[in-house]
Amino acid sequence: MSMNKVIIVGRLGRDPELRYTQSGTPIGNMSIATSESFTDQQGQRQERTEWHRIVVFGKQAENCSNYLHKGSQALVEGSLQTRKWQDQQGQDRYSTEIKAQRVQFLDSKSANQGQGQSQGQQSQGQPANENTNMGPAFPSEASAMDDIPF
Repeated sequence: MSMNKVIIVGRLGRDPELRYTQSGTPIGNMSIATSESFTDQQGQRQERTEWHRIVVFGKQAENCSNYLHKGSQALVEGSLQTRKWQDQQGQDRYSTEIKAQRVQFLDSKSANQGQGQSQGQQSQGQPANENTNMGPAFPSEASAMDDIPF
């Protein structure tokens, strides 16, 4: 058995970028920072920031473009994928990114606006998977939950 699943919570480093394929499919790109604090061997408190490239598709990409901005906090759930491409000199380059299946807006203003979008999708018969309440982000916050799926 194998699994490719990523969940991150972080803040956008810049406004999302939205573009469309030739067939009209929306594609969004975002850059999200996560931070972790630790104590080094000398006892000094350190912080490390990781930047994650996110790619999101369809209506969810449009929602991210409309409601998220630099500094917004979001939870992204998806899978890792590595793309191979060539730079201007013809050299092979690789980019690892998170292909988002779900993006949850965590800022209260964005979350409220996103919920409105989500309800609109339900009335059109489409699943509202991008802004639904996923419950606690971390199992430690789920004291009342008995059957956590992992």
